[in-house]
Amino acid sequence: MTEEEKQQLCNFESRLRHLIFLHDELKKENVELKQQLKIEIEKNQELKVENDKLNVDYTNIKTAATISINDSDVKETKLRLSKLVCDVDKCISMLNE
Repeated sequence: MTEEEKQQLCNFESRLRHLIFLHDELKKENVELKQQLKIEIEKNQELKVENDKLNVDYTNIKTAATISINDSDVKETKLRLSKLVCDVDKCISMLNE
């Protein structure tokens, strides 16, 4: 083997080691990113649940406020109560299935 071939082989080995090192680093980074993604997905799910709860609370507060208002808004109150009755009827029918 000539000196030039030895030098080329040495360069090749060096580059190969460097590629292996970079590959290992990327694998580590990939694992870390997957863990971060999992954490963010869990946070997102928690926020969705909290958002749903807040929407229900908001609807309940609106309903309570509508019920407690004066006679000028009786029509709106009746509509809200009708909607609530329909929702309850739907729930009952779903439970009966």
